[in-house]
Amino acid sequence: MARAIRKAVFPVAGLGTRFLPATKAVSKEMLPVLDRPLIDYAVSEARAAGIDTFIFVTGRKSSADTLKAYFEMAPDLEAALRPNHAALVTQLKADEPPKGSVKCVTQDEPMGLGHAVWCAREFIDDEPFAVILPDDLMDCEPGCISQLIDAHQKTQGNVVAIQEVPRENTARYGVLDPGVEKDGLVEVLGLVEKPKPEDAPSNLTVVGRYILLPEVFDHLSRFERGAGGEVQLTDAMAQMIGAAPFHGHRFTGHRYDCGSQQGFVEAQIGFSLKQPELRETIRRFLRASGEEWE
Repeated sequence: MARAIRKAVFPVAGLGTRFLPATKAVSKEMLPVLDRPLIDYAVSEARAAGIDTFIFVTGRKSSADTLKAYFEMAPDLEAALRPNHAALVTQLKADEPPKGSVKCVTQDEPMGLGHAVWCAREFIDDEPFAVILPDDLMDCEPGCISQLIDAHQKTQGNVVAIQEVPRENTARYGVLDPGVEKDGLVEVLGLVEKPKPEDAPSNLTVVGRYILLPEVFDHLSRFERGAGGEVQLTDAMAQMIGAAPFHGHRFTGHRYDCGSQQGFVEAQIGFSLKQPELRETIRRFLRASGEEWE
């Protein structure tokens, strides 16, 4: 029987260059979609899947301090809110991860996603774990990582979330060489990081949710440089193919690429339209704006 997935790694060491100058002072994972930062959505998704240990790989100490502060109710804020907003305080405290469940480790040098995951190795031990990229905001029911955990329980191997993209965009992703597909699970025969469209084995790409076996650290520890001169997680995963089952899961739901300004704006609109108190106002604005821009 497959072991339960109890730990998740959140690589949040990126510089957020697409969102400068805002990210000079605010880490990208703390940028809000409506009233919650991206990292909050990611952690909530993990908690709903039964994960109880949250490992943040940061690039600077200030980011770690901000994350820890965000996931704890400040006593002065609680004291100020409680007299007139007791229900809000109760909700905010319910949203906090349990004390001691948040871990932070620093990636001292920006050496790529694979290196960021490797930095979390001491917290993982010898057990399968999740990797969640907060840039990819998932609007799924059940949550995307829950879907992957279900698939892992069936296959007892590595599972990654996959999505078709236009072939001209394959150079932005890790791309599958797909095998047999059954019930939304695609056998992974190979993986290529950021191939040119003419070299891509398919247009099925890995997006920011993974369930990985701990053997991935054996490959990451070699620090082999791949695309962009970085230690690529895709390359380490490719080396595990054949040693254990490896599948891509066509998740049910919608992905917003909040690593881009376009995706970030789309997420603001999409999540606004899900709020009853905002829906009609946003629709009217979009209709009026569309007429104005035509």
